[in-house]
Amino acid sequence: MTAVQVHIVDDDAAVRDALVFLLSTEDIVARGYDSGAAFLLVAREARGCIVTDVRMPDMDGLELTRRLKAMAVNLPIIIITGHADVPLAVEAMKGGVADFIEKPFDDDAILDAVRRALATRSHREAQSAEQTASVARLAVLSPRERQVMQGLVDGKANKVIAHDLDISPRTVEIYRAHVMTKTGAKSLSGLVRLALTAGLD
Repeated sequence: MTAVQVHIVDDDAAVRDALVFLLSTEDIVARGYDSGAAFLLVAREARGCIVTDVRMPDMDGLELTRRLKAMAVNLPIIIITGHADVPLAVEAMKGGVADFIEKPFDDDAILDAVRRALATRSHREAQSAEQTASVARLAVLSPRERQVMQGLVDGKANKVIAHDLDISPRTVEIYRAHVMTKTGAKSLSGLVRLALTAGLD
C-alpha cells in the first residue's frame, strides 16, 4: 500500500475531496480528516505533510499545530484560510507552520506548497537517518579512541594529541588506525564528516 504523503484536515467535505483529487492527479497520495481530533489519533504514525484549514469548529488549525508540537510530531504544516488576516499568518508561522495560503487559491499554489513541504520533510528524514547511522558507527569506539578521534577532528597533529593525552605518538597512530577501522572511515576527511554528522562538536 502506498504511504499517505499529504494529510488534509478540513471540516468541509467538498474541500477535502477536491484537494485529495487534485493531489491524485499529480500522483501524490492524500487522505482527508474531518477534524483536528481525527488526525491527532494517527498523527504519531503519519508521514509527509499536513494541509489544514485555519477556521474549523472545536479545534482550529493553529490549535492543531500547537497540539502536534506538544506531541513532538514535526510534519510540515500548510495552513489555508479564507480570511486576509496578516496577524494570523504571522502567528501561524511563529508556531511552526511551513506555509500559509489564502482562499481562493489556484491549483498551482497548493501543489507548489505541498511539493516544498514534502521536499523539506524528505530532507529532514534523510538527515535524521544519516545522523542515527553515524552515531551508531561511533558508539563502538572506546573512550580513549573517542579522545583520539576528537583530536583528529579538531585538526591536531599526532604529536599534539599524544601530548594532550600523555601517550606516545606511536600509540596515537595505533588508536587512529583502530578508529578508522571501527568507523569504516576511508580518510581523515571522511572521519571528520562522520563526526560532524553525528553531532560531535
